[in-house]
Amino acid sequence: MGEYLALPPHPPPPGPQLRTAPTVIARPGPALVEQRRIRRRPLTPRDGRHIRDSPATVAARYSGPNAITCAERPAAGAPSLVTPRRPEPDVGTDVSGQGCSSLSPGINRSPTRAAYTVAVTVSTSLRVLTAPPRRPRPVRSPRTTVVADSPTGPQDPVRWSLLHYGAMRAINLNGFGGPEVMEWSEAPDPVPGHGEVLIEVAAAGVNRADLLQRRGFYAPPPGTTAVPGLECSGVIAQVGDGVREWSVGDRVCALLSGGGYAEKVAVPAGQVLPVPDGLDLAAATGLPEVAATVWSNLVMTAGLHSGQLLLVHGGGSGIGTHAVQVARQLGARVAVTAGSAAKLERCAELGANVLINYHEHDFVELIRAEHGLGGPGADIILDNMGAAYLGRNVEALALDGQIVVIGMQGGVNADLNLGALMAKRGTVRAIKLRDRPATGRGSKADIIAEVRAHVWPLLEKGEIVPVIHAEVPVAEAGRAHEMLDEHETFGKVILRVGS
Repeated sequence: MGEYLALPPHPPPPGPQLRTAPTVIARPGPALVEQRRIRRRPLTPRDGRHIRDSPATVAARYSGPNAITCAERPAAGAPSLVTPRRPEPDVGTDVSGQGCSSLSPGINRSPTRAAYTVAVTVSTSLRVLTAPPRRPRPVRSPRTTVVADSPTGPQDPVRWSLLHYGAMRAINLNGFGGPEVMEWSEAPDPVPGHGEVLIEVAAAGVNRADLLQRRGFYAPPPGTTAVPGLECSGVIAQVGDGVREWSVGDRVCALLSGGGYAEKVAVPAGQVLPVPDGLDLAAATGLPEVAATVWSNLVMTAGLHSGQLLLVHGGGSGIGTHAVQVARQLGARVAVTAGSAAKLERCAELGANVLINYHEHDFVELIRAEHGLGGPGADIILDNMGAAYLGRNVEALALDGQIVVIGMQGGVNADLNLGALMAKRGTVRAIKLRDRPATGRGSKADIIAEVRAHVWPLLEKGEIVPVIHAEVPVAEAGRAHEMLDEHETFGKVILRVGS
């Protein structure tokens, strides 16, 4: 259609150059084409190569019947970009003796500066390009790239990014299904709003909820990005209005509603935590989601305290390994279920007292042989299975016991014997962390504040440690999901994003 040409007769001057977009379509000649600067930004290596033809060379190449003159404007009703006018000394004339200029304000007639801007040539047989209107930068906008081919043929192709608003890379879902639907590709740059910070992500944690979202069973909350990822670590790159407790350059980890599988993420400041002393960014990545889940459910909701018996299903998971350590620090006894002797042995190293291989034993029978404060059975059961274990969990409860459901790996629909539950004076709670509000009563900010006050000192003393199974490059997120699907992991799987 057209060709974007840089017309410097000499090498560019030192210092940053400015990207400009054309507002005039005219036949190149000895004159310098007028234009308006619509965005100021230094050129980068992505912006394409320069073509440094002198005005005389360009005039010779594009003179002739295919060149556009001021008289060859669009038909009536179409937008007109040029109008005849008397040439001015500092503008020059084209080869036909007619001068052309833009009707828009802010014309740059400086020969020195105009020599390093961008001109457009369009064949008369094709439509005229219209210049984009001046408007504010959108909050979330994709990179816009204009690709123009030379009217003289394919020997002079030029790619020039006119409106590069900025694009990061992220894991985008191309539909729902297996790990293959995840693609590491470009996505709009997030911009922090009021009360938010922008984090350059170093690593992101992989959670079971991410697998459910990939399959289409766990939609993000309204207004949340579709990029998976419920926790991350990194460095604060930008601070939004109203944020006082964080600064650019702070090393942090954060609880997210989504967006962790990306190079950047915007998050409310109340959901951000400092990286604990003695830990690196990768180790801190696996903390926000598990710490917030365990503390909010076991302590803030169920009131776990010394002397109680806690049963943790999935003791080898990221949440399980953290729950065992927190419960032991609170003085509770801990029973865990897991699918292998190796996992149970490692749970014992973290402090578990009762070890149950669910492939070999009935956890109800073994838990009923133990005594909590309410008699035989568990005082609190932290359940990640949902429907599949609901009835058996009621059987395993001690008097006044509580079942806290935080996962649905075993389904969502189940029959509940209310008579059995009432006989235990039991309580069933089903709690979802992701949909909690950012601020207010019962918010994520409240939970993060509690975690920072009570769990972070234990991490800095080394009394609780993050358990990391593997680190995988983010571009291979599918492999990380396959690890969780195979149920062979112990602790967290981390995606490496940045350096």
